[in-house]
Amino acid sequence: MSISLWQDSQKRTNSSAQSFDVVVIGAGIAGISTAYWLLREDAGLKIALVEKGEIGDGATGRNAGFITCGSVEHFNRLLEKHGEKEALEIWRFSEKNLSLLEEHIIGDDHANLQFEKKGSFSLASTEVEFNELKNSYKLMTELGIDVEVLELEDIETRLQAKGFLGGIKYVGDASIHPMKLIEKINALNLKDDNFTLLENSEVFDIEQAGENKIVRTKKGALETPIVIMATNGYSPLLHDFFKDKIYPTRGQILATEPVERFMEGPCYANFVLDYFRQLPSGELVIGGFRQLQKDAEIGYSDETSDVIQEALEAFLVKHVPKVKDAKITHRWSGIMGFSVDGQPMVGAIPTDQQIYFLGGFTAHGLGLAFHSAKCLVDVLFDREIPSFISAKRF
Repeated sequence: MSISLWQDSQKRTNSSAQSFDVVVIGAGIAGISTAYWLLREDAGLKIALVEKGEIGDGATGRNAGFITCGSVEHFNRLLEKHGEKEALEIWRFSEKNLSLLEEHIIGDDHANLQFEKKGSFSLASTEVEFNELKNSYKLMTELGIDVEVLELEDIETRLQAKGFLGGIKYVGDASIHPMKLIEKINALNLKDDNFTLLENSEVFDIEQAGENKIVRTKKGALETPIVIMATNGYSPLLHDFFKDKIYPTRGQILATEPVERFMEGPCYANFVLDYFRQLPSGELVIGGFRQLQKDAEIGYSDETSDVIQEALEAFLVKHVPKVKDAKITHRWSGIMGFSVDGQPMVGAIPTDQQIYFLGGFTAHGLGLAFHSAKCLVDVLFDREIPSFISAKRF
């Protein structure tokens, strides 16, 4: 956001800064989780969570609700890129993310959160991709990861999906209602009198003021020694450090009316670019096809496009005929933050050790952010974190 001279002078003269021990910017899964772990580390910390709109207005409230392990690419590519040791570490990190969510947040509240742990599927419509998936299965099995190969008949029987040659199932994956998840974490935070949620308070500047920072928002100023940016794809708008490290990428989704349940679990297709799942309430949600408009899908516009929405509809007709006649009830988009190397970033700005951050979740925020937020708190308290998520790699 930009702000004019006249608006800025009004805010500077008409409001005095509120003081906090930590100011977290961004009330999606990353920011809300960061506040959660900070309060568990030290309940005496006075924390402000600042959000430009309302909680979940960004990518967290606009994604498809997948809590999946690994990264944005098939495991064979992850291993080729990072080596066996680090590839397994990346996978185990995301497994830990889910177990932490189950332990601290989800518990036995499955029905309310629409939480299902039924695994997820990667489906191949070409021999090339199926061969990659079978190779991934072999590599993962050797490393003790719970996976299963599916042939064409398995896919048609268990998923009622057509046009796929085969695939693999990641047995430990899950899905959830993303808004209900962050609302529950936020409710836990609000039980602490030292936690303040400031919605509709877009941040437009972070300034130095002696030994502290001044976070300037639409509603006034906040003073703090520590700022945490949990702004993911929007991070480059607040600090130049992120301009060559995280880039905003739009994802588009549509949803159908409820139909009788027929799918065993959530699915990815086309090298993880496209994805679909049936909700516990029967709706089918499908997203992807950003590869059709690569240039248009980079940036901050959250409109939907006819080209991609038509491709999503055509995918349903071709691959999920069970819903080909179902009414489409919702179409939407959201802005994700893709990192340059596909892995999340956790740490402090090298030139400013009072500004910390986490982001770059590359379409896997639900699968990474809760654990990443815990790691950010580790950084704040001088504890080691995995090197693959540390911002020191840049």
